[in-house]
Amino acid sequence: MPEWLLALDGGLLLWLQEWVRSGFLTPLLTFYTHLGDHGLVWIVLCAVLLCFKRTRKAGLAGLLALLLSLIFTNLTLKHLVSRPRPWLTVEGLVPLVAEPDPNSFPSGHTSAAFAAATAWALTFPKRWMGRTGLACAAVMAFSRLYVGVHFPTDVAAGVLVGLLCGALACFIWRQAPAWRRMEPCQRD
Repeated sequence: MPEWLLALDGGLLLWLQEWVRSGFLTPLLTFYTHLGDHGLVWIVLCAVLLCFKRTRKAGLAGLLALLLSLIFTNLTLKHLVSRPRPWLTVEGLVPLVAEPDPNSFPSGHTSAAFAAATAWALTFPKRWMGRTGLACAAVMAFSRLYVGVHFPTDVAAGVLVGLLCGALACFIWRQAPAWRRMEPCQRD
């Protein structure tokens, strides 16, 4: 990675630490980032979506997207790239949460959030539902920067991987005969 990009990555994290962190935002974003640990919030939301006929497709597509995100991000890319966490390389950066995985690139929390949200956006019966999911994914991505456990490029890569996994999950699922037997979703 070019030196100027590394400097920009670290500089943005230090700027967030100095100028954006606050007594109000810190507990909120720390709590929110922990909701994404192990993809738990997205798995629970997909399970809830499975309980309702109108959102069952979104739940199934979301779970498949999460599985793809896990495979591509946590089991493959993180180990291939092996980029250290920001606090290990950016002098003066203080992380707000403990992160046991030493690998930073790409952000697994961000990838999972965008994978589920993209699958939902492509399958929810109402557009506002998909937009809400994407907004929640964006907050998760920001929270990873705010708490200081990912570089901006880690988060950007997590967004891209998540978008691709969500789209791929919908493509794969639409090829399955079970998908075609489900009631079509009405979009407005």
